[in-house]
Amino acid sequence: MSGWKAAGISYVQYANICARAVRNALKDELRTPALARNENGLKFVKWEKGVQSESVS
Repeated sequence: MSGWKAAGISYVQYANICARAVRNALKDELRTPALARNENGLKFVKWEKGVQSESVS
């Protein structure tokens, strides 16, 4: 059995924990750009009667 399954977490949670550990282990000059790439952007679009309305970021 995988370690993440035995711990009772999903693979996505496991991958996020691993990525956070790697970013924290980086030297300061490399950590700043890595933390900037960590930000996620979401876009929501509302559909009404089959027509796309204005999108919200």
